[in-house]
Amino acid sequence: MIAAAAITESEGDLIARREGSAGIIRLNRPKTINAVTLEMFRDIDKALDRFEADPEVAVIVLEGAGERGLCAGGDIRALWESSKVKGDLGKILWREEYILNDRIARFPKPYVAFMDGIVMGGGVGLSAHSAHRVVTEKTKLAMPEVGLGFFPDVGGTWLLSHSPGEIGTYFGLTGQTMNGPDAIYARFADAVVPSGTLAALREALTKVRPGTTSSDVKTLIDVFATGAASGPVAANQAKIDAWFGHDRMEDIVAALQRDGSELAQSTLKTLNEKSPRGMVVTLKLLRLARASSSLEECLVREYRAALEVFASDDFREGVRAAVIDKDRSPKWSPPRIEDVTPEMVAPYFAEIGADELKFG
Repeated sequence: MIAAAAITESEGDLIARREGSAGIIRLNRPKTINAVTLEMFRDIDKALDRFEADPEVAVIVLEGAGERGLCAGGDIRALWESSKVKGDLGKILWREEYILNDRIARFPKPYVAFMDGIVMGGGVGLSAHSAHRVVTEKTKLAMPEVGLGFFPDVGGTWLLSHSPGEIGTYFGLTGQTMNGPDAIYARFADAVVPSGTLAALREALTKVRPGTTSSDVKTLIDVFATGAASGPVAANQAKIDAWFGHDRMEDIVAALQRDGSELAQSTLKTLNEKSPRGMVVTLKLLRLARASSSLEECLVREYRAALEVFASDDFREGVRAAVIDKDRSPKWSPPRIEDVTPEMVAPYFAEIGADELKFG
């Protein structure tokens, strides 16, 4: 992360400039942990246009201003306000964001994300699809959307479905936080670099030669990496696989109820706080993602579901409880998993015709 004192107010919410041979993209809203707005997504896309065309730019570096994290996610409050008045911000923002997520995954030059501190939601979309994903001992990565009546989007269903066993199902449904080694084990990151040496790695990246390959960049990052590759969650792989290896939420809950361990009961308590409809939709999205052949396929499916979420009472209630009133007491509709019917879930998976997400 970049100290806030080094940033001037006039530089705006997104700073994009070349430093040596690196195209630097800095999220610059430290007071909100760099929550990303629609305008910022657009500015990132323009910056990538510029950096892709510039032969002097050898590598892209994504970083966050301030001491707290890379990015806490999208501007949820703005989405909530638009949803309340049946506006179209969700339709516009998620379309442009998801297309950008796909572009990052396919970007032709090495793209390095510094995933230091908090990395959540939309921040995961900007970083975890990168070619080179650097975490630190301060990393707190999560996809907590089910607690907002939503689901892990920004290609999150693709990423989670590629985690070992049911680790992705666990993180997607509970919204629990990964540390750096957890993130590597779950295949959301590639290397742990001590936060104290990020500045030296950054400096080294600004000095790589134009034409440097992704393999060369990996070799450079590895010089600074600790080699850690599995965190606390890895030790519980067998239990998590047994609990979450079901295709119905009722069966996952029953498996946790049968297990009297402290971890099972705390996991059950966490699930009981989430949106029942959000969990059922998330589980189905994860199972479909597991059988999908591409990130794009998952993003199209997520976009369909996101538009349905945007129109739902659960989304507005989840954001109200977590972000607006902060009472942490959402009133979900329906309130129980067993009350979520196939008829309620079907619209999240319906094709939407002319509004379908399309990639260039």
